[in-house]
Parts: sequence; structure tokens; C-alpha cells
Amino acid sequence: MADRLRAFPQGLSETGYVEGNNVAIEYRWAEGQYDRLPALAADLVRSRITVMATPDTPATLAAKAVTTTTPIVFFTGADPVEVGFVANLARPGGNLTGVTILAVELGSKRLELLHELVPTATTIALLVNPTDPALSEPITRDLQAAARTLGLELHVLQASTERDFDAAFATFIQLRAGGLVIGPDALFSARSERLGTLALRHAVPTISYFHSFTAAGGLMSYGSSYTDAYRLVGLYTGRILRGEKPADLPVQQVTKVELYINLKTAKTLGITVPLPLSGRADELFE
Repeated sequence: MADRLRAFPQGLSETGYVEGNNVAIEYRWAEGQYDRLPALAADLVRSRITVMATPDTPATLAAKAVTTTTPIVFFTGADPVEVGFVANLARPGGNLTGVTILAVELGSKRLELLHELVPTATTIALLVNPTDPALSEPITRDLQAAARTLGLELHVLQASTERDFDAAFATFIQLRAGGLVIGPDALFSARSERLGTLALRHAVPTISYFHSFTAAGGLMSYGSSYTDAYRLVGLYTGRILRGEKPADLPVQQVTKVELYINLKTAKTLGITVPLPLSGRADELFE
């Protein structure tokens, strides 16, 4: 999370805005509790902010529901048109614009990478957050199709809060699954260190979307660059502060993808990482 909190002001600074100098940033934290988002968004609108930046799909939905005039710069892994954020990617047309990442699109690739590392595993689990259906539903469909192609059996596990993590891992153990794919949800991002610790403690070969998961002891992560995305959110926020309208700013997509592998965890799990795979990694944790 710290790297993203640095990336957003960096983007702002590229348009001439420096926190504490000529711009103030008001932060609100839901702590992974999505039911708090509507009240937090309404509070920000009441405080008459100039621009609202939203870090995920649920936060954007909450913000969109409370204002049609305050500019909103979103970050999402969902399809902005499909979920109703914008009418058109090239010309959003309303008070929202923002940045998308390759989230659903990379789901099958994460399953393939995990299968490459644990080829003897025939049963794989997928962890999703059912309170974010804009991501959980397409991710589930995509991985079910990919599992069929690879000849794997896929079980879907659910976690709506951090309190559900232990139960999800207990179910995984009961299933005797050979690997776990963690969906690209905001809750899992905010708690990626906790998930990395649990995966290592239970000796579960796991791939996540988030770099911090691998740094915390998870086996592997593969996903878009969050720092690039948050920098672009900051850049768009600055451009709107300078007078540009969200309706005229095309939705941008971050296409840079990063692969991280924890070789120490692989050794602990008795997994040999093929040289071609380790050679493709952006960073290896040893």
C-alpha cells in the first residue's frame, strides 16, 4: 500500500500539485469493510472536495451513487463501461474517468503459471470476494473455462472480510487442493501480507495478483503495475484540478504486467522453479 500512496502524489506533482504546498489530500479508509463506503463517499462530497479519487470498484460505485457533479477519478480492474462508470472509454461523457488494469484478463494466465509450478496438482481453488461481483463473477467464469482447458478441477472459495480468511484456508485443506489462486480484489490487496503469511503457514502453493503478497511469503504474484496505475490516477486528478473535464479524458489502461516469485517459499514447499520461468520474473525473493 505504501508504494501506491507514494505513486498518487507523484502523478499529482507531474501536473504541478504538491501535497502541503498547493493541494490538500483528504484520506478516508474503509479498512476492507465495503458497507462503510457510501457514508465515507457522502462525507467527502459534503466537505466540498474538488476531485475524488477512488481506489477500487466498490469505492467508485459508492462515490458515483452520491454525486453526479463532483469529478471522480477511478481505479478499477472491472470493465468501466460494463459496470456503468462511463458511457465510452474514449469519451467518458460524465463526471467519471480513470484508469483500468488487466485483472480479469490475467486470471487464466495466473492459473497457467501455478499449474506450471505444481503440474501434479489436479485440484485448484480460487479465492474471491462475493461482495464485489463486478470482479468475482467474471474472474470465476474465466478460471472455470481455463481449468477445463487444462484438465483441472476448480473449487471456488469466498471471503468477504479478513475474518473469513482462516475459514477459507481450512476449506482449502479439507479439499486437499494442490494450489490456490487469489482473485484481484481490493480486500485481498489491502490484506495481501496477511494472505501471504497464511499461505506460507499452511504450505499452500498460491499465486496472487499483488507484489506485496509474494514479499510477505506467498509463492508468486502476477498482475498489472499498481504503482503505474496510481501514478496515472494522480496525473488525471491533477489535470482535472487544472480545469480539464472528466468527460473529455479517455479512460487509460495500464498494460505493464509484473511477475514476482519467492524462491525461498518455493524451496520450503519443495517446488523447483523452472529456469525459463524464473528468468521471466521481474523480481525473485531469495
